[in-house]
Parts: sequence; C-alpha cells; structure tokens
Amino acid sequence: MGWSLVVPLKPLARAKSRLSRAAGEEFRPRLALAFALDTVTAALACANVQDVAVVTDDRLAAERLAALGARIVPDTPARGLNAALAHGAGVVRARRPGAPVAALNADLPALRPAELELVLHSASLFPRAFLADAADIGTTLLTATSGRELEPAFGGASRARHLASGAQEITGPKAPSVRRDVDTGEDLLAALALGVGPHTALQAPRLVAGAAAPEGSKRLPPPQVRASGA
Repeated sequence: MGWSLVVPLKPLARAKSRLSRAAGEEFRPRLALAFALDTVTAALACANVQDVAVVTDDRLAAERLAALGARIVPDTPARGLNAALAHGAGVVRARRPGAPVAALNADLPALRPAELELVLHSASLFPRAFLADAADIGTTLLTATSGRELEPAFGGASRARHLASGAQEITGPKAPSVRRDVDTGEDLLAALALGVGPHTALQAPRLVAGAAAPEGSKRLPPPQVRASGA
C-alpha cells in the first residue's frame, strides 16, 4: 500500500521567518510558497506515494497546492505544528484506515522523488521511523506504518525527541535532498547547490541578483535547476 504524506504549511505571512535576512520580508512568503510547491510536486512524483495531504489555512497556498493534486486539510486544531500533523494523519486514516503515514517538511525545494522513495522503503521496515535534517538536529520526515500512530515531536532538536520516542532513525540511503530543509540563507545556498525545483528556481534570480545574501556569506550562486519531478 502506498504512503500517504502529510505536509504542514503555516500561513505564508508567517512562514520561514528566519529567511527574512536573506530574502527580505516582502519576498520571503513567495519563497515559502515556492518551497512547498516544489516539495509537493516531487512527493507526488514518488513511486511509493499514494497521496499528499497539506495541512494549511493559507488560501493562496491551498489553491496552488490543490492544483498540483494535493488534498487540502484545514488546520482545525490551530495549536501548532505537531497538532496539525496529528490532525492531518487522522484525516488521512479516516479515509484510508490501513495507510502508512509520513509527515514531511514543506521546505524541501531540492527534493528528488527517487531519494524519497529510498527513504520511505527503509522506513517501511520499522513501525515508526524518521530522517534527521542535514544538521542532525531536526527532522524532515517521520513515518508510521499501518496500525501505528505518528506521534510527531517536530520543532527544534526533534531528532533527539524522536529517538527518545522509540522511532528508528534512518541512516542507510544516501538522500541529501530529503534532508535539506531550508530555514536560513546558508540552507538556501546548500539547496541551490543541490539543484532546486522549478518553482524555487523561478524565484531565485532575484536573490542571485544581489537583492539579499546572508550577512557574511557568499553571494548566492545561480541555481542548479532540476526538472519537475526529477
């Protein structure tokens, strides 16, 4: 049975606040939306993903993501990230009771379907599993197979919390694009070097032109663009 992915997305006006220095306050929401569009596009192209549910109350994001084929779930609890993920997983399983469920960050603009497929295959071997972010501090993916609750503990040092909860850490597959979330200008540099999806690449020239580079960092390089779904 294919995976159902739950992707949480804050209202764009509040999303990716740590990118303000690199992107500018006016441009930051556009980048947050571009990240989510590229993340969901790649997830839907993954061979072992059945569907994607995006938990959001942002009307623009909901419209754009639904057009890609995602199911939009209103953030009814409105109690933060983990409550939104638990709610999304519940909505998914109300429709598909036996579905394996995974929570996936919305800020993975370099995500590649083949790498996500490898990670989800590894995760299927354990009742609950997770993938740490590139910094080995946070989490970009948390999974629960059929009959198991997701028990999300995202935010900050979530790698340690997910380990303590009994989830198995996935370390085998080489999947840098699944670990490369973007919170800061330096993260964006790393994502651009990996190769980002078309929505992020469309926004990147404004940054490359020098509108915003992180203080003390290198100028943003021209983005390496991967094909949609590649």
